Amino acid sequence: MEDFLDACQAAVKGNEPKSLAAKMGVPHVGLLQRANPDNEAHHLTVEHLFGILLHTGDMRPLITLAGEFGFDLVAKTAPKPQELTKSMISVSKEFADLTIAVHEALKDGHVCQFDKSTIRREIGHIRETLDVMDESVKAA
Repeated sequence: MEDFLDACQAAVKGNEPKSLAAKMGVPHVGLLQRANPDNEAHHLTVEHLFGILLHTGDMRPLITLAGEFGFDLVAKTAPKPQELTKSMISVSKEFADLTIAVHEALKDGHVCQFDKSTIRREIGHIRETLDVMDESVKAA
């Protein structure tokens, strides 16, 4: 917990606290007091933390919090959008591949580990093409 609170304070102090406080709509001194882990009278709220992350882009508090629970925080990169028709064709193809994989797995009435792996891989491909489709719709 101490590392997380230190990371919150570092994010505030390292990102122009007066400007940050104005963007968050809180008093400058109040933000510094709340971010100070040694000040037991004031604490950051979830809304304050969200404002710090949003307005600074400084993810140290979030990275530290995730780390304290055994997770790694990895930035997600958006896929490159495509022309909508091409994107729709890709999604349709992946759904067809999934359909074929499921039919093949069910042929003998037993779904083995290899079949499960193949089906899960096809599901992953569908997710990827749906992410591209989502970006394509946003860009249209």
